[in-house]
Amino acid sequence: MNKVLTVGITGGIGSGKTTVCKIFIALGVPIYYADDRGKYLLSNDESLKGQVKDIFGAESYLSDGMLNRDFLANKVFTDKVELEKLNGLVHPAVAKDYLIWAAQQKGSILIKEAALFIENGTYKSLDKLICIIAPENVRVNRVLMRDMQRSRSQVLDIISHQVDDQQRKELSDYLIDNSGSKLLIPQVLTVYKTLQKLVKEGSEI
Repeated sequence: MNKVLTVGITGGIGSGKTTVCKIFIALGVPIYYADDRGKYLLSNDESLKGQVKDIFGAESYLSDGMLNRDFLANKVFTDKVELEKLNGLVHPAVAKDYLIWAAQQKGSILIKEAALFIENGTYKSLDKLICIIAPENVRVNRVLMRDMQRSRSQVLDIISHQVDDQQRKELSDYLIDNSGSKLLIPQVLTVYKTLQKLVKEGSEI
């Protein structure tokens, strides 16, 4: 039986992670969206909710049991220590949820997508890492077009808290250029074929 190859997809805000994931889905590769699942678990995992309430207070949740995003954002947005506390709760819950998801998949290549793989060090648990890169100005304009409620300064602030593309290049196994100067699908196909070859050959991964 072939080893399951665990692959991460990451990139800065506006780099095009979702678009690349859609191409992989079309190729039949299952995708686990870590950031989306983290948000889901914060409102639906009773154990995680209890831990959040213990640290940040009962006001962390609304009367309907859903996460009080505004309250929690105000708590952690400008306080790195508080943010690390929250991440220290969410990351283990997501890791556990991912293992449950992975056990249910039949594919030999599994992709986990997240914005902060490098920043939080979780890329080390993956076999391979794909990074989507694009110039900052391109990414900012994409986000402003996509998220009308965000201002340019807000997007730049988010970018300032993420590693730069140079660091991503140094730590990634595969790079996909989504600047608009290169066709995207052929790049994804090349990476996909390489991953398939690794699985088929049972290479050291």
